[in-house]
Amino acid sequence: MRRWGAALAAAALLLAQGVRADTSLMSMATGDESRGWEAVGRLNLGNRGFCTAALIAPDVVLTAAHCLYDKTTGQRFPIAQMQFLADWRLGRAAAYRGIRRAVQADGYSYAEANRVTQMGHDLALLQLDQPIRLPSIQPFAVADGNLHAGDTVAVVSYAQDRAEAPSLQQTCGVEGNRPGVLIMSCSIDFGASGAPVFVRRNGVPVIVSVISAMAEADGRRVSLGVDLADALPPLEARLSATINGTLVETAPVQATGGLSGAAAPGGAKFLRP
Repeated sequence: MRRWGAALAAAALLLAQGVRADTSLMSMATGDESRGWEAVGRLNLGNRGFCTAALIAPDVVLTAAHCLYDKTTGQRFPIAQMQFLADWRLGRAAAYRGIRRAVQADGYSYAEANRVTQMGHDLALLQLDQPIRLPSIQPFAVADGNLHAGDTVAVVSYAQDRAEAPSLQQTCGVEGNRPGVLIMSCSIDFGASGAPVFVRRNGVPVIVSVISAMAEADGRRVSLGVDLADALPPLEARLSATINGTLVETAPVQATGGLSGAAAPGGAKFLRP
């Protein structure tokens, strides 16, 4: 566990040394600005807040597992209270969809969500009640990023103080990795949970991670993302089995997680964005 804290401290040191010039967040409030990113949307959670999510199939969105839970009760949100707003900008969305079913990664526990061992499992897939088949909204491909310290990524997210339009950080960096988790310099805030992390392949953005948490290390903030290489394939199989009726997905009642912040070994502090 101490190694994790050391990894975050090393990431903070890299940031302090200025090894990469990260770009600032750019609001995408117009159609021209958001072109190509329309499959990112806001996932509304009743009147309790929102997360960020991304379309990866006409009827499937990808987000963080902890977004499925009400932090005040520790219980799963009823799917009837969830809504995906594709390309939400200034009070309007390109498509509005309810949620038919939601599955989380096997082994994820909301009650244990502040433990570093849970970071690599903080992943969920949501099936929409109707597919989105609009020429302007094309699902993103998902790829094994095989990322390492020094690699460059991009993030599109909604967050507090910028909840009415998505923001793009065109360039931020991978500062390190641990099994199942990427440590990044990307700028995120509350509401950015579930935000897709991209790399470009042949000029096309593909998703390689999903934002799980913020962390503070030596007074500096870094972002933590789920490495999709190992986590996503079994989750896709789980959703398929649920749809086909060979697996019944339950919504376990969890103890209140208290996810506003939790101390971790090594002097790091994890915060759910």
